[in-house]
Amino acid sequence: MKCPQEIIVYMHEFLDQEISKEHENELRQHLKGCESCQKYFQELKRTEALVQSTSRITAPADFTQKVMSSLPKEKRNVGARRWFRNHPLVTAASLFILLMGSAMFSTYKQDQNFSVTKQPNLIVQNETVIVPQGKTVEGDIEVHNGDIRIEGKVNGDVTVINGHQYMAAAGNVTGEIEEVDQVFEWLWFKIKHLF
Repeated sequence: MKCPQEIIVYMHEFLDQEISKEHENELRQHLKGCESCQKYFQELKRTEALVQSTSRITAPADFTQKVMSSLPKEKRNVGARRWFRNHPLVTAASLFILLMGSAMFSTYKQDQNFSVTKQPNLIVQNETVIVPQGKTVEGDIEVHNGDIRIEGKVNGDVTVINGHQYMAAAGNVTGEIEEVDQVFEWLWFKIKHLF
């Protein structure tokens, strides 16, 4: 005789204490007449008792510490590689900042020669740029590693980078006057003009 599948489901419901009265009565009636289901039900009860008895077993207090100390030590570069792999955005941003910083620093180091923007009416003597009296320069003037003396008029901005001396009469420059002396000021100046 083949037993119905729901009887096995009722056995599990009974052991889980989730069986309804109707299903419990049906299970009891079936177990009275089916010896193979009685054996199976007894095996289920023994298995459940065994599982419940093992839940009281506890590991020693220092078990985790002993296991962790017995594991082989991780190599230092493996941990660093894992960190980089787990934080790709931070790694990319750091690499970008490092490369941009080194590029800007090398540009700053290369930018130690005297130079001036090409504008008409400018006179260059040694490392001093002169806007002669009575002359007007239309546009911006940028002087690197030199000085500027404005005797005439500038219709634009004047920027002196790493200059030693800036001389101008009041009202001779219509734009902004900016002196950049330090690395960070130079860097900020370059970034502003880049964007």
